[in-house]
Amino acid sequence: MHPTKPRTKKRAALFLVLSAVVLSALVIAHSSGGVLSMHYNVGTTAGRVDYLAANGWEADSATEASQDVVLPRTMEGVFADYNALQLQQGFDLSPYGGLCCTVYTYRLTNYASADTVCATLYIYKNRVIAGDVHSTALDGFMHGIRKG
Repeated sequence: MHPTKPRTKKRAALFLVLSAVVLSALVIAHSSGGVLSMHYNVGTTAGRVDYLAANGWEADSATEASQDVVLPRTMEGVFADYNALQLQQGFDLSPYGGLCCTVYTYRLTNYASADTVCATLYIYKNRVIAGDVHSTALDGFMHGIRKG
């Protein structure tokens, strides 16, 4: 047996493992707009406000409102439209259908609008699974959580 063969196999195995790690990191970084909720303790108000700040938003923690919501088992109607917005930014609510999550809402202080503008985060098991920025005006708007 040639002495370089075991070394070559080890190098190839190491290369495959490192490639898998890098690919996994890229996939995770792409989700949530490149901001990993695991880097923030989104189980706390401060962590959620920090998460929003990492996405470019200044949230007023004193305006926090929360409620538990059971997501529909199938994304239809308004929920299908909302999930389409989430899919555009790397989230997907469909795996969470039928599960209870907590929805947190904060007033944003750095949105250039005469209307009140809020950010909403859907949290399941300390992970951001969806989010949006929206106006509270009757003819308001909604867009993804990422600024820019």
